[in-house]
Amino acid sequence: MSAYPSLSSPHPGTPAVPASRLVVPRTVVLVGLMGAGKTSIGRRLATRLELPFRDADHEIEAAAGRTIEEIFEQFGEAEFRAGERRVIGRLLQEELPHILATGGGAYMDPETRRMIGANGISVWLRAELDVLLNRTSRRNNRPLLKKGDPREILARLIALRYPVYAEADITVDSIDAPPEETVERVLAALEIWPGVTRTAV
Repeated sequence: MSAYPSLSSPHPGTPAVPASRLVVPRTVVLVGLMGAGKTSIGRRLATRLELPFRDADHEIEAAAGRTIEEIFEQFGEAEFRAGERRVIGRLLQEELPHILATGGGAYMDPETRRMIGANGISVWLRAELDVLLNRTSRRNNRPLLKKGDPREILARLIALRYPVYAEADITVDSIDAPPEETVERVLAALEIWPGVTRTAV
């Protein structure tokens, strides 16, 4: 269901339906594996809901003055996760509401997961292995995929992480289709979420 009903009249003489948009009471936090489309879907979702968009990885890089890959190489994953936890906690508290795309491992951290549950609406963008493999092959900045065969690594991450991602408030399949189709799925799921309302625009 579109967040922007048509302004045109379906029949001559029929009053136009006023446009409206969804209003979310909390930050919408997108979780899922690398390649699930959190950033691309998140940007489009923010536009549709007229909200700011934040990418946790970009915020971490800005705070650290280093790329994600450099943080992994120089300090290790544990230090990266600690910084990620701090940044996500700050974003959830300081700017409400907005659309927040998180890194693939963020939701695996119990404290980060707790903060998201307390302050946001979590949406798991679930994608099949072949979809993830196809999308991640387009970029060469995935530290975890440089440690072996990408298909095997992604399959292992699916087995490990999907049971935890399933704890998210909402699950939406991120399919091999134009991003707008997944955005529509997210909007439809949000529309029936408690506390979400509509307002005229």
